Amino acid sequence: MSSQPYYLKGSPINVRFNSVIGWLARHGVSLMGSAEMSVRGRKSGQMQRIPVNPHTYKGVQFLVSARGHSQWVRNMRVAGGGELRVGRKVRTFTAVEVPDEEKPAILRTYLEKWGWEVNQYFNGVTAKSTDEEIVAAAPDHPVFRITVEG
Repeated sequence: MSSQPYYLKGSPINVRFNSVIGWLARHGVSLMGSAEMSVRGRKSGQMQRIPVNPHTYKGVQFLVSARGHSQWVRNMRVAGGGELRVGRKVRTFTAVEVPDEEKPAILRTYLEKWGWEVNQYFNGVTAKSTDEEIVAAAPDHPVFRITVEG
């Protein structure tokens, strides 16, 4: 077992696809609710941009890291928030990381909506997986509860 937190780096095709999704969101086109997130880099101090799929569960918005403990997750832990953009509409938000025991229902509904895009990052776990399988996957997929300001 690795002592490193789970992170699955994107293939060149994934990186290209993400850049297209981010470009579309920046120019006002949201695919199924996607947005471009900006979060301040913990080392550079510069805003880092990445396309995300904000997920609503029981009326609360979340950001789920399908790829695991990525750079944006590490930045979010330090910054505590960021911005979501679709075209000219920019929403500032604060973020609080969700403990593992609160993640299973959020992850299951996230996989129901976004599984077509993200199942490949969940090592065989899907929306139809058992509760035990989703609980086991939870530590590998950080989730942040976001509160949009204003």
